[in-house]
Amino acid sequence: MAQAITKDMTFGELIQRFPKAAPVLGKYGLHCIGCHIGVMETIEQGVKAHGMDDDTVVKIINELNEHA
Repeated sequence: MAQAITKDMTFGELIQRFPKAAPVLGKYGLHCIGCHIGVMETIEQGVKAHGMDDDTVVKIINELNEHA
């Protein structure tokens, strides 16, 4: 089954399509919703910009999809 949310989605697209994703992002310290760069930045780029690794990207994407 394909995931609705992928690491290549921008934060802007994510929040527009899945507003309930915001608390999941906040849990990881990703307050990208209010950041002017976050609108164009992919989820993967944002996670890595915050010093997290590929495993964390996968963990966050999976959690976001659970809440989608």
